[in-house]
Amino acid sequence: MTVSKSVFHFQKPINSAPRFESRSLPAPAMAEVEQRSTGPFTVAVCNQKGGVAKTTTCLSLGACLAEQGFSVLLIDLDPQAHLSLSLGFQPQHLHRTGSDALLTNSSLISVSRESAVPGLDIVPANQQLALVDKILYSRKSYELLLKRHLESINQDLYDYVLIDCAPAFGTLTLNALTAADLLLVPIQCEYYASKSLRSVLELTKVIRQKTNPALNYQLLITMYDRRNRICRLIRQQIQGSLSPIMFNTIIEIDTKLKECPAYAQPITQYAPDTRGAQQYRALAKELLDYGK
Repeated sequence: MTVSKSVFHFQKPINSAPRFESRSLPAPAMAEVEQRSTGPFTVAVCNQKGGVAKTTTCLSLGACLAEQGFSVLLIDLDPQAHLSLSLGFQPQHLHRTGSDALLTNSSLISVSRESAVPGLDIVPANQQLALVDKILYSRKSYELLLKRHLESINQDLYDYVLIDCAPAFGTLTLNALTAADLLLVPIQCEYYASKSLRSVLELTKVIRQKTNPALNYQLLITMYDRRNRICRLIRQQIQGSLSPIMFNTIIEIDTKLKECPAYAQPITQYAPDTRGAQQYRALAKELLDYGK
């Protein structure tokens, strides 16, 4: 895959006002942005850069949707299995995971688990996914496996499917983006975000050309520190250049969000009245309104 110039870059030193410029942004998908008439709306949470709150976003957004009465399926496609751990599952003790569905004829439902959060189920993961990522390369049309599994689920069973992707562009991530209606890209307000964002959007172009022409994408600012001057400057420039493809909600740094996994609870249960909980509820509302 040929990588073009940076999606955005600084025009002045960081000690002055930084300026971002849009470069080679994929145009919106030609297909209408709307929920399918049947079946769940599928969101892939993905960024090549680690530590940008992908798992936190996947879990918190799913819990907020479930809190509003929607039925949500989380799919852990990261061999690190942080999403599974965040809901209290011990990956090393799991006998059936998403690996079984991708490598055998097992259905996603047969390997899914109910969580302690009403309305929130999960297809858990463990380190076997790292092996699956390599095995799939040798299989014909491997990038369509997850999409076909999702299509085989009872279309009324779930309203939303949220996929937590690994910070790598292997076969698992290709499966997630091929199956998704929307790619949600969490980004931090830091200079290095430009490099990871460029790679994600280049991959979006390839996915549209090859397997999923209707894939759309939105950016979400996460781990934002309003006290940090550089964060504020970068946020202003990102929003100035990329506002059409950004969620209005900004997820700020919140220690309660970091504590949640230790207690195997999403923010809606662990600290429902905190800033982090309110911001993820606002994001859930934006997602509900997306495409209307």
